[in-house]
Amino acid sequence: MDFYRMIRRTLVLKTFLLLGMAFLSAMLSAQDPAVLKQFFNHINYLASEDLEGRETGSQGEQKAAAYIASSFWKRGLTPLGSETWYQPFTFTPKPSIQKHRNGDSTAIAMSVVKQITGKNVVAAIDRGSERWLVIGAHYDHLGRGAENSLAAGDTAIHRGADDNASGVSALIELADRFSRNPVDANLLFIAFSGEEKGLFGSKHFVNEPTISIEKVVAMLNMDMIGRLNDERALAIHGTGTSPIWENLLHGCNRDSLKLVFHESGVGPSDHTSFYLADIPVLHFFTGQHDDYHKPSDSADKINLEGLFQVTNFIERTVRDLDQIETIAFAKTKDQQKTDQPRFKVTLGVVPDYMQEGKGLRLDGVSDGRPAQKAGIAKGDVIVRIGDQDVIDIYGYMEALGKYDAGDATQVVVKREGQTLTFDVVFD
Repeated sequence: MDFYRMIRRTLVLKTFLLLGMAFLSAMLSAQDPAVLKQFFNHINYLASEDLEGRETGSQGEQKAAAYIASSFWKRGLTPLGSETWYQPFTFTPKPSIQKHRNGDSTAIAMSVVKQITGKNVVAAIDRGSERWLVIGAHYDHLGRGAENSLAAGDTAIHRGADDNASGVSALIELADRFSRNPVDANLLFIAFSGEEKGLFGSKHFVNEPTISIEKVVAMLNMDMIGRLNDERALAIHGTGTSPIWENLLHGCNRDSLKLVFHESGVGPSDHTSFYLADIPVLHFFTGQHDDYHKPSDSADKINLEGLFQVTNFIERTVRDLDQIETIAFAKTKDQQKTDQPRFKVTLGVVPDYMQEGKGLRLDGVSDGRPAQKAGIAKGDVIVRIGDQDVIDIYGYMEALGKYDAGDATQVVVKREGQTLTFDVVFD
């Protein structure tokens, strides 16, 4: 009788444990109205007119930096910049080319540039460990458009709600969660500036770190995570930078997200600076949209519930990562091709980073640029430029490297089952 009573007690205990785990998982997945409100408040302020687009070196950038530092302070984090919460850096951006047509000739002039000072915001949860995990998101944006705007000639404030107030809001929320329920590793939270002008803030941190860079075991980057779509697709770049990533990420996916893996450690965001220092990286991204780099990227278009679920996923990733003692680094095959852009021209298109399959699918085409002038449209899949096949974005960039302004070529695209050829002239 005692034996059977023990068996029953064991089964009851296991049942309660399973129910408890299911309840905890449901609680993590459930949408918390208070957190959703906090997300909106962070994004609404950072994307407000008062901050004027948060261009690096502007008063709006300084106001945003102060807001982020205050948010870290309220959550009990420790300042770990070179100047309390801040890590200032200076750089001189590349001059842009300005063309003026005069009759049959074109005059080319270089814009006047001056040195810019920006600042990273750096805070820590220091557990006295020998291991550091870096969690980052850039907070700067385009001001009133500047050279990277996709709204040609529009000088309205580019709000940058998804790009990247969404990532900053998740950064603050994760700081809150880990301050209340820490992991064993030390966590470094960095809000980078200078990203839009060339990853200057993250490059500066890696070159002049405020902790021992050799103790950084991984870097997780959040850039544009506020527009989770109906397919629930979450792109994760950098999955080839460590052999552990894919299995770990699948294990953290408890909300039926559609994970789209990209191996490369190099891309147009701050994780690249850490990858080039031989640190495993991940970059989380919910995809391009028609408001990208335009004034219309506003707070009211953020998918708050989706942002909550992506943040939960990233929290699980950090907690599971904390249990792994050794995180091996691996180089990805495209590093040599993409360390430095080698092309002098562009088509004026926005790639679809959620794409699976061959070719380069377009998520947007800029007005007045070569692609739009030729008749290429959003949704087209570029499969060939001139004599080179385009398998992916790296083939696209390699193909562009063959051309100069004024050159002409043919671009082949797939559109709704048809193969179309367009004559393009690069300007």
